[in-house]
Amino acid sequence: MSGLLITFEGGDGSGKSTQIAILADRLRGLGHDVRTFREPGGVAPGDAGERIRDILLDPVHAELDVRAELLLYEASRAQLVAAHYRPALEAGAVVLCDRYADSSVAYQGYGRDVLPVDEVRELNRIATGGLTPDLTILLDVDPAAGLVQATAAGADRLEGAGLAFHERVRAGYLALAAEEPDRIRLVRRGPSEEVAAEVWRHVESLLAGIGS
Repeated sequence: MSGLLITFEGGDGSGKSTQIAILADRLRGLGHDVRTFREPGGVAPGDAGERIRDILLDPVHAELDVRAELLLYEASRAQLVAAHYRPALEAGAVVLCDRYADSSVAYQGYGRDVLPVDEVRELNRIATGGLTPDLTILLDVDPAAGLVQATAAGADRLEGAGLAFHERVRAGYLALAAEEPDRIRLVRRGPSEEVAAEVWRHVESLLAGIGS
């Protein structure tokens, strides 16, 4: 595939959507075909991915079993990979994803602290068909500060899981970054412009490596 898959990860309130929008605009200004997605979800209101998202994030489903939760995330991801990510990459696009497989490892693996992380990784492999990001930007934020930002308008089911849960999620992300430093680039929370500049340095390096 001739395109690039760049994923953004991080705890709630880390600013992923803001940084994706900034990066997408910059890449489009340079002439790149850019496609943006979020997980879980779809590409149109009412499609299968969006319905799955509604189930996963609605606090009314507080009793959802962690295995059911994980499988719903993987179902949404599998559909996005098959219907959107792979076709876009084959067309040479830069695909920017707000969350991907690392989220399941951090949230359903480390955060829920019920399922073995290796089992989560295996389900990721099945759902994605082995599609691995070319670059992952991990936006690191203190969980308490991030939750204040994320829940200003009310908490969804995951945001309302408690501070201890989100601290385990952060620890999981940091463990992933330590395991794969070449792919996962850690960017600490700060002023939006400074974060965007650091994100661009990583992306620019990736683009230069592809072009060399």
